[in-house]
Amino acid sequence: METTGGYSPKDLHFADEARSKLISGISKMAKAVNSTLGPMGNTVLVESPQHTHGITVTKDGVTVAKSIQLFDPVENLAVQMMREAASRTAANAGDGTTTAIVLTEAIVKTAIEKLEDAKNKPQVLRDMVSVTNDVVKSLQKRSTKVSEKKLLDVASISANNDGVVGKIIADTYNQVGDNGIVTVEKSQGSETSFETTNGLKVDRGYSSPLFVNNQKKDECIMEDVHILVSDAEINNILVIENILKPIINEGKKLLIVAPCSQQVINTLAANVMKNSLKLCAIIPPSFGYKQHELMQDIALSVGATYFSEKTGDDMSIMKFDDLGRAKKIIISKDSSIILKDDSHVNQELISERVEQLWDAHSVTVKKIDKEFILSRIASLTGGVGVIYVGGNTDLEQKELYDRVDDAVCAVRSALEEGILPGAGLALYQEGLLLQGGKNSDKKIAKAILGGALLEPLKQIQENAGIENDRVYNQKCIGLDVKSGKEGDLIEMGIIDPLKVTKQALQNAVSVAVTILSTNAIVTMARSYEAN
Repeated sequence: METTGGYSPKDLHFADEARSKLISGISKMAKAVNSTLGPMGNTVLVESPQHTHGITVTKDGVTVAKSIQLFDPVENLAVQMMREAASRTAANAGDGTTTAIVLTEAIVKTAIEKLEDAKNKPQVLRDMVSVTNDVVKSLQKRSTKVSEKKLLDVASISANNDGVVGKIIADTYNQVGDNGIVTVEKSQGSETSFETTNGLKVDRGYSSPLFVNNQKKDECIMEDVHILVSDAEINNILVIENILKPIINEGKKLLIVAPCSQQVINTLAANVMKNSLKLCAIIPPSFGYKQHELMQDIALSVGATYFSEKTGDDMSIMKFDDLGRAKKIIISKDSSIILKDDSHVNQELISERVEQLWDAHSVTVKKIDKEFILSRIASLTGGVGVIYVGGNTDLEQKELYDRVDDAVCAVRSALEEGILPGAGLALYQEGLLLQGGKNSDKKIAKAILGGALLEPLKQIQENAGIENDRVYNQKCIGLDVKSGKEGDLIEMGIIDPLKVTKQALQNAVSVAVTILSTNAIVTMARSYEAN
């Protein structure tokens, strides 16, 4: 609609009419997403926004949620809010997006009926948040640590019950350790594989291709290497004269992790070519405060004295003893791998730094900052693993990449906070407890959540074509919908990470309470013309 003089007309929607449209939007979103839940869930075909880039075939709830936009503006607001719940769950836990949407719909539908009897609706909504916190505490008490075998189960389930992919993910984590970092990249071929290293991975490659000494792999590879670490620019070769003399005279090897002027790089590269100088230089990773912190970590990991421009360090006084050591370096065009020499490292200082980083991680809110801290912890204590996802077609590769990425995040979540029985059982049993409570305190809120928490389990069984009135009230006893057998789900390998379940519930309640407390909606006035 055209506007003049800064005037933008709005449409107003109130009370029952507003909530009715919100609920309609929720139902449409949930119908598209809910059918993907569980091992027997269905796939969804999503057309590209441009109509020209083919389709996406997916069982990933957040992918489906992101693709949905409804014609009605109020219905679309509901879709956006549910999408937010799914996205937040995926961002914080890596999985559980579909569960978050199932729960949101169930809470809203149950609440609409129950709130009719409420004398103080705002208090009931506050009670729902309080009861949710109690449920989370109960789930935390029920969680168990992840064993090596259970790690495989978590990975397989999160990869949509793909045992082959699950094994690759589990093997990667087992090799890099609990504090290791695992990343996912697309492979150039059709096979999916992984590689790990007990060391640092720096997202910077060589400063000049003239440093390459392995032409076949286009890499600079050296063993028993000395390492210079500084964020101060080397703009004159004479600044590091004290360092270069032993390298030249004694045939030692050197890696420079520092910004260098082009003149210095050219001089070093020329000496590598003419005089067989065994040397390589890389640009420091990242920028700003992140660069300073990463460089400190690199120096600590290799046992080097860190010369920083920020603290006014003079590189001209650097001694050979200030250099760090590495067993081996592998420097490509885009990245560097430094294999540690533990005999040259102060483990006490590393332990102190790791403890400080975990403290920082516990109080950090933003996902990007949390991931940065985890990557620093991994570089100091663990290894680095990369899973290369292959595929015969772009469509196949993208679908598999999404599954692997979700599964990697789910495994990380499981390692952080432990696991629960899967298939919706943990939430289902918490729902039974809420429904069975005799205390009248927060009665309506407990009734709403008690009913809603049953739904993920029911939806999983419905997607598997199972009609089941069985009440699962024994600790870990549930149903494997693939085999039709009942038993201890933990022992059967049907597992959910606590963090995933917790995030899905908390985000669902947050969105549901917002919707239920809405009494007026303001949208841009729209006029549509038929094509």
